Amino acid sequence: MISSDDAEINAIRQVANLMCAGARTAPKGRGIDNLVTAIVEGEEKNAIARKMMELGKEKDVQSFIRDATGIRFAPVVVLIGTKVKPMGLKICGLCGFKDCAELEEKGGICIFNTTDLGIAVGSAVSVAALHHIDNRIMYTAGIAAKEMGLLGEEVKIILAIPLTATGKNPFFDRK
Repeated sequence: MISSDDAEINAIRQVANLMCAGARTAPKGRGIDNLVTAIVEGEEKNAIARKMMELGKEKDVQSFIRDATGIRFAPVVVLIGTKVKPMGLKICGLCGFKDCAELEEKGGICIFNTTDLGIAVGSAVSVAALHHIDNRIMYTAGIAAKEMGLLGEEVKIILAIPLTATGKNPFFDRK
């Protein structure tokens, strides 16, 4: 017999894997894939929550402290991040710079990197929703994961998606 607790955690882990696959296969600008994904649980996940608490207290930002509770509660968190690399376009300027050369020179962020990240995250959360797994996109946990270097130094933007299966979504029904 598999208990409901075991079945639910197994389902959450399976969906987390599917979410990473969904992010990977999401469309990318010019077909260039700068995404990095990971699944965190246990002590690594709890370390993210501790870092969020630290950042929230240090900067007096309550959303970090509030969201840390959600990360602690979730058995699994999916991280999706992007490396920041210009696409090498001669005509664009959507980033606010003249072209990719000026963007690189002045250290901006390519709009295609952030757009690709957004599309990938949308694909990932749609997988979670399709499988009825509670989730929420958290920039707060993404910042903590970035500060901890969890996806490597090249990854400059990370969003986190905590996952759980409960009778009421704890990521939206919060104080």
